[in-house]
Amino acid sequence: MTMFRRLAWFATGLALIVIVAGAWVRLTDAGLGCPDWPGCYGMVTWPKTPEHIESATSAFDEFSASRAVDSGKAFREMAHRYIAALLGFLILVMAVMAWRNRRDPSQPVALPSALLALVIFQGLLGMWTVTLLLKPAIVTAHLAGGMATFSLLVWLALKVSSNASPPPSLPARAEHRWIWFGFAVVVIQILLGGWVSTNYAALACPDFPTCTGSWWPRTDFSEGFRLWRGVGVDYEGGVLDQHARVAIHLAHRLWALVVIGVLGWLFARLVRVEDLRRPAAVMLAVLAVQVALGVYNVIGALPLPNAVAHNGVAALLLASLIFLLHRSRRPTV
Repeated sequence: MTMFRRLAWFATGLALIVIVAGAWVRLTDAGLGCPDWPGCYGMVTWPKTPEHIESATSAFDEFSASRAVDSGKAFREMAHRYIAALLGFLILVMAVMAWRNRRDPSQPVALPSALLALVIFQGLLGMWTVTLLLKPAIVTAHLAGGMATFSLLVWLALKVSSNASPPPSLPARAEHRWIWFGFAVVVIQILLGGWVSTNYAALACPDFPTCTGSWWPRTDFSEGFRLWRGVGVDYEGGVLDQHARVAIHLAHRLWALVVIGVLGWLFARLVRVEDLRRPAAVMLAVLAVQVALGVYNVIGALPLPNAVAHNGVAALLLASLIFLLHRSRRPTV
């Protein structure tokens, strides 16, 4: 069980790295750095030398006609794939270990199995991200799957590490449903953030707190939130007009106010519960950092380190809420 616990925590940290690396790939426009899957221009690694680039250009001439072979983008894409593959392998190992140790009452079995199924589906989403040319619905689902994988790993790691921890108090258990409410609000905001990123709407409003100099500029929500546009459209760089992108950006901003209000209200409740006070303070601190990063994304014109950190801190905000859910759960009989 000790080895399983260590693997669970290691996989949790690796899942966070995968999320951050995925943001790095997406924000540097490297999502189509490799036109095929799972290889890259037919190679196990990526084109590095002039000979490799020439060979890749000739082998994928239709793809290369619209964009040059970029060794740097290909490297970033393949680095992300290899890290994700390592995470998938660790989850497979944990699922096998859980099944072999299934007679131990303290050994979770269903959760590692669910994680294995989820990571396999994540691999398919990664493939479709490339083959469907960065379709926003697929890329956003891929981001959501990554966050779900990280969240389940956090829960699994906490579950196998809490055998000696005291059960939650009655006041803590009474707050469990409200923590779920806060968690759901944050999940919606993460999905909206993914939709902003995949539709290249992060800079649709270049000023703050107004948007293009107005408190409510012209918007096109029906076009901005159209989920499916058929197959064969190249979405790199985005296909929406300014009004649709503004609608997406504003939705993310407005829901951020909901998140701030709900989590602020939740903190005011949890701070009165002794065994939830410290994790609630951590949640509020992570929220403050996330809001600051979001504002600076706008006023700083989306600086890469800041934008990548915004994705990573979103995952940490989820983790803080998962910890609160774990600390307030009903004890298992």
